[in-house]
Amino acid sequence: MGLFAIGDLHLHFQTDIKVKGQTKGVWRDHERKFKNACDRQITDKDTLVLVGDHTWGKNLSECEEDFSYIESLPGRKILLRGNHDMFWDAKKTSELNERFQGRLEFLQNNYYSYEDYALVGTKGFTFEGPFYLNRKGQIIGWDEEREKHADSLIAREAERLRVSFEAAKADGFRKFIMFLHYPPTNILEEESIFTKMAKEYGAEQVIYAHSHGEMRFHDSLEGMVDGVYYSLVSGDFLKWCPKKIL
Repeated sequence: MGLFAIGDLHLHFQTDIKVKGQTKGVWRDHERKFKNACDRQITDKDTLVLVGDHTWGKNLSECEEDFSYIESLPGRKILLRGNHDMFWDAKKTSELNERFQGRLEFLQNNYYSYEDYALVGTKGFTFEGPFYLNRKGQIIGWDEEREKHADSLIAREAERLRVSFEAAKADGFRKFIMFLHYPPTNILEEESIFTKMAKEYGAEQVIYAHSHGEMRFHDSLEGMVDGVYYSLVSGDFLKWCPKKIL
């Protein structure tokens, strides 16, 4: 068995949305590329975690074909909530799990097991600016009101992550893989509440997405940092080949 992850599929089989750049370069025909990569790499015994931004559909009726596509992928599929997943009311995750029982699993205020690991996670959040630059491109300030709003969202998401960790811990798990949609830190930070929680609970890896487009691939932590291994798994960064986590 293997554990794989990727994020930011941004499917839109039913929605007539024109997304800048999503029909060119690495994004051209990305649904076919990703499906082919999954068929090559993943078996029905494997687990695939999809790390947010699954669909542009605004509600479940606009996502039917997108979900059918995801269901057609090989292996067990676990979905994390992303910032563009408008179909997903955070308070109704249990309803999603009931609706898609046996087909898809939704990770929010809960956890899933993989061998002797608990897979925990939440959407997360990070302050992304706006930042103010000088002529040399150096950051010299930022929007403090937006930062204050971001802080409240970060606190809420951190509490949801703690619920996930504590549920797994209460069931006896001591080994964790942590998933976030947003990066664990922004470009100014060396640590955050999310990196602190990863260390607190002893997570072996932190897997995140959201940072796509070459200019953003290196916005946050990568590789081994304070005993935790960080990986970006945005689809365009991986060129639509899921990353093997375990």
